[in-house]
Amino acid sequence: MCPGLMLGKSSFTKAAVLGQRLSAFMLAGDHATLGIMDLTDRELIAAVLKGETASFEPLVKKYQSRIFAMARRYARRESEVEDIVQEVFIKAFQKLHSYRAEAPFEHWLMRLSVRTCYDFLRNHQRNRESAFTDMTDQETDWLERFAADPDTAIETADAARDLVERVLSQLPPSARLILTLLEIEERSVKEISELTGWSISLVKIRAFRARAAMRKCLAKMMVEKYM
Repeated sequence: MCPGLMLGKSSFTKAAVLGQRLSAFMLAGDHATLGIMDLTDRELIAAVLKGETASFEPLVKKYQSRIFAMARRYARRESEVEDIVQEVFIKAFQKLHSYRAEAPFEHWLMRLSVRTCYDFLRNHQRNRESAFTDMTDQETDWLERFAADPDTAIETADAARDLVERVLSQLPPSARLILTLLEIEERSVKEISELTGWSISLVKIRAFRARAAMRKCLAKMMVEKYM
């Protein structure tokens, strides 16, 4: 076990301090780290594992925009987005000793981020029923195309991003996660398997069920819209 990462009282203290530093750093940046920004990820990680916690901040600066973008696909409130991003980096700091450098650090961090977002969805399930009678003309047009040709409409979901977000928010966590990765981020089944830790066969099964759940939700919207 590396110094500073022991799962004891000192670890939780350091995590708390890191959380405070991350909050300030994500909001304002930290010019004190500029001198080590040119180090590689592996060099920075090695320094952190030796106890130089300041070397973790350049990693935050490098990857925080990607983590923010990912978190915003699963949370609407900016405060929730910030909580997700902070949790990702605190987990990354605490688990850094488990990174084996067999793949780029970015891949390891993205896997951790996806799983943190999934945990957020599971922990924040709520009744998100909403009325669909106030849909915009753009959303109505997309819905009508969906009724005529579901597969084509799903593939052109960008034409009604707000409507898709409204639908996704009502799906179970696993369905929302997999549709976001498949349809919005356009990731392959293999990539999703690597990110989530699910087997390829499980990813395919959950994708099939997620699409079915989305179609069911959209059919309900059709009924509500035209009743």
